[in-house]
Amino acid sequence: IDGAEVYDNLAEQEKDATRKQVYVDSLMIIYDLRIKTCGEEANVTARKALSAFKFNINTPKGPEVLQLMDKSFELNGNSVMDGSIVPYMQTVRLNFLKFKNLTEDQIFDRYDRIQNVLDAKIKKALSEGKPTDKYKKMKDDVDAILVTLVKVDCNFVKKNLEPKFRKTPSDIGLAKKIFYFMLKDNCTDDPLWLETGEAIHKVEPDFGLIKNLGVKYMSKEQFDKAQASFEEAQKLATEPSDKADISIYLGGLEAKKGNKAGARQLYRQALEFDGNKKEALEKIGDLYYNSFADCKKEQNMADDRAVYLIAYDYYAKAGEGKKMQAAKEQFPSKEEIFLVNYQAGQSIRVGCWIGESTTVRTRD
Repeated sequence: IDGAEVYDNLAEQEKDATRKQVYVDSLMIIYDLRIKTCGEEANVTARKALSAFKFNINTPKGPEVLQLMDKSFELNGNSVMDGSIVPYMQTVRLNFLKFKNLTEDQIFDRYDRIQNVLDAKIKKALSEGKPTDKYKKMKDDVDAILVTLVKVDCNFVKKNLEPKFRKTPSDIGLAKKIFYFMLKDNCTDDPLWLETGEAIHKVEPDFGLIKNLGVKYMSKEQFDKAQASFEEAQKLATEPSDKADISIYLGGLEAKKGNKAGARQLYRQALEFDGNKKEALEKIGDLYYNSFADCKKEQNMADDRAVYLIAYDYYAKAGEGKKMQAAKEQFPSKEEIFLVNYQAGQSIRVGCWIGESTTVRTRD
């Protein structure tokens, strides 16, 4: 153990390239002797691979680094050291570009291995109540490397990955790749995207995934499926902000059904989850703005146009300047409030399903 540390430091500090490589080669031998003498092959191989990456990745020994990384991941499986994950993909990149010793299929085999490890680490962290941000960042880093090596667009998915998925629809790892790549390339209208998302969710229920499916069902006007997805997402959500987002989506569904009161209740629920969700205030303003036809009594325009006054109030709370202006243009005129003896600034009650108070103002 001390020998590895000594030779690592010697190699780190040596300026002469030839002598530096001697120290590095000696370091590799020390790791081999540790395995031979002390065992712990998986752990020591992982450390050897990281040292090889550190010192040899930009030398002619790059292919040897890849072999060591492969062996490290084979021996350690999902328990491989976190610090090995991104370097493994970086090693794949260098071998593909510099040594031309990998095919696209071989790149994807290693990419799969890395993603499976990260998925397992995320699942374990969640079960232990630990943060997963660093693993999600690693996923992003690995994906960023992949797309520099292979053009992974929707055409690629349809040509290379969909046939494999049709043969093995239970391959969740493959389904995840298809789902992610199609999402990234904005081809989620393809039925394959929904199909893979549904397959993944059956095995690994996930808030973000079921939320995305709900949004897609909503855009396709499959409202029953959208509602079921959002209700499930609400159960899976753990963050107040996420819970608020789902309440807003559910409110949107109620609004599409014409249930304005039910939609408002859900938007208010969103604000209870997260008071900073100004979108919910805007949505309530939209409900009021669009209630003129529902609520007008056609007895006087001052009362009928009160829906625009209350809509303005909510747009103001949401900071929606353009919608505030649109609502103001629909305010009653000075003549209209004069005819019913209203005074600018006085409080009035907006009836119909709204049942809230606002202040009289005019558009002119």
